[in-house]
Amino acid sequence: MAQGCPIAGLELSVTDFQSSQNNMWHHTEEISFDHLIVRRGQAFNITLYFRNRAFEPDLDKIIFVAETGPMPDQAKGTRAVFSLAGRHGPSPWTASLETIRDSRLEVSLYAPPTAPVGRYLLKVHIDSFRGSVTAYQLGEFILLFNPWCSGDTVFLDSEPQRQEYVMNDYGFIYQGNKNWIRPCPWNYGQFEDNIVNICLELLDKSLNFQIDPATDCALRGSPVYISRVVCAMINSNDDKGVLNGNWSENFSDGTNPAEWTGSVAILKQWHSTGQPVRYGQCWVFAAIMCTVMRCLGIPTRVITNFDSGHDTDGNLIIDEYYDHTGRILENKKDTVWNFHVWNECWMARLDLPPGYAGWQVLDSTPQERSNGMFCCGPASVRAIKQGEVDLNYDTAFVFSMVNADCVSWLILGGKEQRLHRDTNSVGNFISTKSIRSDERDDITESYKYEEGSPQERQVFQKALQKLKMGKSQGHYQADSKPSSPMPRRLNSPPLRTCDIIQVSLELQLLDLPNMGQDIKFVLLAINMSRELKDLKVNLSAQSLLHNGSPLPPFWQDTAFINLVPKEAKTHRCQISYSQYSQHLSTDKLIRVSALVEEKSCPEKILVNKIITLVYPAIIINVLGAAIVNQPLSIQVIFSNPLSEQVADCVLTVEGSGLFKKQQRVFIGVLKPQHRASITLKTVPFKSGQRQIQANLRSNKFKDIKGYKDINVDLYV
Repeated sequence: MAQGCPIAGLELSVTDFQSSQNNMWHHTEEISFDHLIVRRGQAFNITLYFRNRAFEPDLDKIIFVAETGPMPDQAKGTRAVFSLAGRHGPSPWTASLETIRDSRLEVSLYAPPTAPVGRYLLKVHIDSFRGSVTAYQLGEFILLFNPWCSGDTVFLDSEPQRQEYVMNDYGFIYQGNKNWIRPCPWNYGQFEDNIVNICLELLDKSLNFQIDPATDCALRGSPVYISRVVCAMINSNDDKGVLNGNWSENFSDGTNPAEWTGSVAILKQWHSTGQPVRYGQCWVFAAIMCTVMRCLGIPTRVITNFDSGHDTDGNLIIDEYYDHTGRILENKKDTVWNFHVWNECWMARLDLPPGYAGWQVLDSTPQERSNGMFCCGPASVRAIKQGEVDLNYDTAFVFSMVNADCVSWLILGGKEQRLHRDTNSVGNFISTKSIRSDERDDITESYKYEEGSPQERQVFQKALQKLKMGKSQGHYQADSKPSSPMPRRLNSPPLRTCDIIQVSLELQLLDLPNMGQDIKFVLLAINMSRELKDLKVNLSAQSLLHNGSPLPPFWQDTAFINLVPKEAKTHRCQISYSQYSQHLSTDKLIRVSALVEEKSCPEKILVNKIITLVYPAIIINVLGAAIVNQPLSIQVIFSNPLSEQVADCVLTVEGSGLFKKQQRVFIGVLKPQHRASITLKTVPFKSGQRQIQANLRSNKFKDIKGYKDINVDLYV
């Protein structure tokens, strides 16, 4: 009987990663249809095509190898070896047979929900019966976090929230002041061309990777670890991170932070130049971090805290100093930022006791060091509310941003006189964009109990005691500046009734403070006592940077007000445009202060008001129906709000899925109060809800903004 011919070894011809179908199943089709981008904890299919014969399960053994990082290691979890027949060794990665048809084999692969995220190389070893073992490189794929998977530590059990905090590529960042909250439109653009590659490049340029790449890649399965790495890389204080911060008024060698309208241009500039982009401030840092974290698959939102404390010595007290005119003095130590912006990321906290999962604060604005690096968080929002300031990471610092007390001091004759202690001025109207809406969502109650309530004061005292105990044991603020001793102050005796002014004071705006117009306001004084009051009021106005740093005063006034018992009077004030125009900061903030004294009383009263000057918004009109791959015209209407000519006008327009890149139109000169419009043409390339963002800058102003929501249909 003739001997049969030996079975030839199985030869691989081509591999189909089924990128289009897989990416749609894994919610990554917005990133790419051509390159495989999948999420951990969820299977994906690939097809192997063989050159010489069909796959035979009883004869052929197929082993897959998935590797990430420069030094893949099975022990570290950066190399996985697993067979089609079943698990190969201890690997939690799996491969299962789907279909066999002629020379085609469809296989389902599964990366566990704990696998490190990043770029992977997929290989296959084919061992045929009595044949040689052949190895093939199938290609690269990207593995991301999976908030749709219950086994992933970033799992978010709400589809509307996943759509908002992972899939939405635009939003609002709230600015202004607590009395006038302004939404600033922002294009996050996390799914734009090449952004996912830039995000992975960001991880590879971190100091952690440079020092120990094997360990860094192994730890990339943890959102806690990843978030700290990204947080440090958004700023450039320790490394060649994405952004240089600048809180001065000189941006001549870069871009004024107020001019940015999106993250994409910043990230692409960083990628192309290899150098930090100039410049950013808190909202830009937070916006870039939101883009990176959403791209990686971690649910993220941008948070604004109005009247945000910056307590450098960890005593939960913000000291503010004033002179006899009511002018606030620069304090190199503690400050109250008019607003401060950070991120919240959703994740489990397996490193903390139970109960502290969920939203975590991450602040990439470089303020203080954390374990030697300029980053902050993740700090559990629940821990912040409960005063658990000893929990990792940087919970005490974030607690002070939302719940420190503020003490005002009068500097007079070289001595310091305490004016008052305010327990509720820090941490107001903590805001983020609402789900499925352009409205603002106030989330203050998730950070602290109601101001003035017994619970709020109990938590404050609890946090203070923990900080004192930690300092005595050397546990906290290890990377902060040494605590400065408090200035020597004379203890004043308790005030008697006759020592108290008993006057109510309030600064009130009479009109909306429009840029280019005079600011009109009154000081309302009410005598609450049964005695005659003879008041002297020193008023001053000075520009502020949004981080609380004051500029020199540009306006002062003195008023003398006589009040009979229970009488109310107003003192009218006006600051002309010519008085403030040359002294205004980019932040458009003016602080008006009134320091009141009464001849027969040692007590003094300080009141102040933050005014944000208002620009007219850019108007955007969409001319016709928006349809994918069909031409679309967009009209942009803008104006010069000033009564003087402005030059060097540049209009910037962008929108993910609408424009391939940011559009810049050089307008040149705009005459006083002049209104103009231009029409831009584009071809939308993504369907669904989109947003257009626009900014107009000139030599006199930097951030007149506007936006337009637009729905793009797939077909006519």
